[in-house]
Order: sequence, then structure tokens, then C-alpha cells
Amino acid sequence: MNDLLPFLIQHGYELLFFWVLAETMGLPIPSVPLFIAMGALAEAGQVSLSLSICLAVCAALLSDLFWYSLGRRRGGKVLISICRITLEPDSCVRRTENIFARYGVRALLVTKFIPGMGVVSMPLAGVMRMRLSRFLLLDGLGALAWVGSYTLVGYLFGRQLDRALAYASGMGRTFLMLAACGLAIYVLRKYVSRRRFIRELFIARITPQELKGKLDAGDNVLIIDVRHALDFEADPHVIPGAIRIPYEHMEGLADIAKGREIVVYCT
Repeated sequence: MNDLLPFLIQHGYELLFFWVLAETMGLPIPSVPLFIAMGALAEAGQVSLSLSICLAVCAALLSDLFWYSLGRRRGGKVLISICRITLEPDSCVRRTENIFARYGVRALLVTKFIPGMGVVSMPLAGVMRMRLSRFLLLDGLGALAWVGSYTLVGYLFGRQLDRALAYASGMGRTFLMLAACGLAIYVLRKYVSRRRFIRELFIARITPQELKGKLDAGDNVLIIDVRHALDFEADPHVIPGAIRIPYEHMEGLADIAKGREIVVYCT
């Protein structure tokens, strides 16, 4: 711990840039503690506050532009890639779509403050065919608010953070072990929950070929498209005979089904 501050003073700018770039690309490594630390160092006169904020915002914009471009080129398929690198892709994508549906493109101003939504919102903006100039403006403002707010917290409360760091340093290896164990338990819990969800989903899955066989055989099958409105706008094709019911409005499904076999599909 005693070597942390000298390291940040000497290599803080490089670490900040690449750390933010990695998080906004989808790796689960939070940048907020680093923002606060750089703000505290700026208050002590060790680093430049404006340069720290500028570098972090540039790193975020660089990554966000990559995801935006990928969303424009590949459409909703890019979300499959995000699902492979995030801990909660299933609920995260749906929550992000709901925020976009409610607030429109202004959602880019706040999604970085919500864990897991920052990465999903960028390709979603591309899927929605948002104008590049509008995307850069709103995303830039959102990144500036995200970086600036936490960095200013460190700048304004730098002295209190110094005392907290000194206390943590006194705990030595105990502090590091507690922090590492807490992070490991969090990641493990998310991983186990996700694997259980995927296993249950796999058991209840039907292939497109099996569904076609049922339809060709004249089976009484009810097909429901539960895709989000934004997903439907990006790809308006539906399975013949399917009805569209938003996932949030499926409480009355039993009344509609009336004993029929139900097949539900989304993105």
C-alpha cells in the first residue's frame, strides 16, 4: 500500500487511460476508485485535475465509438459479444433497452453511472441508427459527468481519503485479503447465478427445426415474440403466426394460451 501513491504519481495518467479503456470495453474492473484517487492527488498538487479528466473522457469516448460503430454495422448481433464478457448480460440488456425506450437518446447521459449498462448502451445507440454527431455530443457529456463527478469527490475530500488510506495501510495484508475475498465472492455469486439460469434455459429450449416440425404437423402451438420494442425496430421480422407481447406484460398469458403449447422467443 505504501508503494501505491508513488506509483500513481509516476504512472497515473497512463494507468487511468488504459484502465478506463478496459472498463468501457466491457471488462469488470471499476474505474471509480481510480477517479477518486486521481482527484485526491490533484488536490495535493501531484497531478493535473483537468488532464486527468480529459484523458479518462477520451478513453471512454474511444471505446464507446468502437461499440457504436459495431452496433451500426452488425445490429443486434453485437449484444451476443457483450453477453460473453459481462456478469449480468441478460438483465442488463433489458434494463438498458427500457431506459432507452423511456428517455430516448438522453439515456446516454446517465448509463455510465449504472453498473453494466454503459457497455450495452453504446452498440444499442448504433442499432438505433443515432446520428454520429448526436451520439458524440451526448456520450461525451455523459462521460464527462461520470468522470468529473467522481474525480471532484476525490479532489474535494482528498484529506479525508488520505486518512482512510493510512488506516487501510495500517491493516496491511488483512485489508488486501478482505478486499480480494469480497470481490471474489461477488464475482463467484454472479457466475453461479448466471450458469444456473443458462442451464435452466437450455433444458426448456426448442430448436427452430423442432418448432417448424410442429407447425408443419399442424400442432396447436402458440408462438409469442417477447422482444423489446427497440429490438423489433432493428429487426422487424417475425415468425409466421407469432403474436407480439412485451415481456413485462406476460402476466395474463394463461388466459391467452387456453391449454395450447407455448413457444416464446426473444433476441
